[in-house]
Amino acid sequence: MNETEQLLEQVADRVRNSPCGQERPLPAPLGTGEIARAEGILGFALPPLLAALYTRVADGGFGPECGLLPLGQAVGTYEAHRVSGWRWPEGVLPIADFGCAMYACADCPSENAQVLLFDPNPGEPDLAWSIDAPSLAGWLRGWLDGTAWFCDESGLGEELDLELTPWAEFRSRI
Repeated sequence: MNETEQLLEQVADRVRNSPCGQERPLPAPLGTGEIARAEGILGFALPPLLAALYTRVADGGFGPECGLLPLGQAVGTYEAHRVSGWRWPEGVLPIADFGCAMYACADCPSENAQVLLFDPNPGEPDLAWSIDAPSLAGWLRGWLDGTAWFCDESGLGEELDLELTPWAEFRSRI
């Protein structure tokens, strides 16, 4: 079993053994046709790991914070932001809503599907983007093992200033 398969199993086990605070059942996994339709609308392919989460675990509702967005909602959010005044970068798909207009986003064209944090609250588009994790796999592992910043249940996370690296590719991708 390769690393990706192991990670998918760990996520599926976590979802099965801990309902992630959900009071309702998770949505059913998507079919490959639904992934292909979403990719057709987006104009780019989903990273294989992200597509596998949607087809093998559930159509969102699990994972960090409020969980992965359902794919249809992620696509709609991407499309809405692409026409907004924020100059949303091409290929950067919102995957989790962190509240206060903040999103974790998968940089789909990047080699490891790095996860970016979009935080428009500073008010400047150039300051809104930072690197949350160098890979989607690493971001998921941080959630699974509780080491990611968004796993802080002490309440201190809101008081701490995160030292995230600004995303240097922002300007070249808008």
